[in-house]
Parts: sequence; C-alpha cells; structure tokens
Amino acid sequence: MTKPAYTQDILRRLKNSGFKLTPQRLAVIEFLNWNTTHPSAETIFQAVKKLHPMISFSTVYNTLKMLEKIGSIQQLTIAEEHINIDPNPDPHHHLLCEKCGKIIDIADNPDWTPEIPEGFEVKKIQVYLYGSCSDCLASSRQKDLNPEKDRA
Repeated sequence: MTKPAYTQDILRRLKNSGFKLTPQRLAVIEFLNWNTTHPSAETIFQAVKKLHPMISFSTVYNTLKMLEKIGSIQQLTIAEEHINIDPNPDPHHHLLCEKCGKIIDIADNPDWTPEIPEGFEVKKIQVYLYGSCSDCLASSRQKDLNPEKDRA
C-alpha cells in the first residue's frame, strides 16, 4: 500500500467509526505513515508539536488510542520505560536491541505458535525477542579488536 493509500485507509476507518478528523489527528497519522522506528508517544508528541505548537500530549495519546481501536496501529510493551507505537497492524513480531534501543520488525512465523489449550480462543500473538542488533554487534567486535581506542 502506498503512503497516500495508507493514509486514506486510516481516514476511511476513522469516518466509518464515527471519529472526527482534526488537523492535530491528521498530523499524528501523517507522522506514523510508514514510520518504521516504532516511536514512543512522547517522540510522536515532540515531532508533531513542531508543526502544531498548541497540541497537547493528551491529544496525541488519545489519537493513538483511537488508532489502536480502529486497528490501524498496535502498541508495543517491549521496552520497560515506555510504550512504543507500530503503525503496521499486520501480524509480525519484534526484536529489541538492548544496547541501542532499536526495535526491528520480524515476519510472523507459524513455527513460533505455541500449543493452545483446547477451548481457548487466541486473538493475537505477540513475540518479543531481546538481544543485540547487527550495528551494536559490529561496534562491540570493533572495540574488541582495538581495545587501546577505549583507553584514549
């Protein structure tokens, strides 16, 4: 789906759900449009505030709740400090780099589905993996190869 089509889909869902579109809500939607950084609500607030100085954190938070309700985003509780926002509501999982904090999307894998007890209906499966990203691993290996740089 292209950027304009993605935004139009969200706008259609909002209208069908009875939500009104305001310039502030549109700014949040446009910020999230194909954003792959999994920003926190605070990051979204700071970015949108540059365009709409009068926007409140509450408006951003309520917009995110509204977008989650209509199935356009998912909230990630992968990091302990805050909730991150993923504008991709399709089933997939996440890796958190414990060194730099980067969150990386991982394709859904049916082999990761646990055995579900009979009579239990699963609505969503979310897998979080924790480790080190390739950039942090490369940086760590570089430091191991050149330990005298750390002493300088």
